[in-house]
Amino acid sequence: MDKFTSAAAQVIVSIIPIVGIVMGSVVVFFYLLWHHKRTSLLIQMGQYKRTVFDVLSFSLLTGLLLASVGTGLTVFLAIALGVNFGLLGGIIPLTIGIGLLAYYVVKQKIEKRQ
Repeated sequence: MDKFTSAAAQVIVSIIPIVGIVMGSVVVFFYLLWHHKRTSLLIQMGQYKRTVFDVLSFSLLTGLLLASVGTGLTVFLAIALGVNFGLLGGIIPLTIGIGLLAYYVVKQKIEKRQ
């Protein structure tokens, strides 16, 4: 160890992501619990209205976002690291984004035929 790195600092730095993940999980858990209780009460009172989820808009938005982030990551990682397994950090979201955009295009064509 050099003079700027101590064992206590390494422990603290390694605990920070664990605490972040635990706190995020607690927030998500209580949100899901609250949403479940709210939905149950609305159903009991007869006021529940089912929300409409537009799969096409969702696939277009997420496809564009993932493709753009994946392209940026792929280019950056290719320049910074060269061709190695770290490049998968950009290629994976890029291919998922391209797949979602392909789904959007195919689904649009199918709906136009009907």
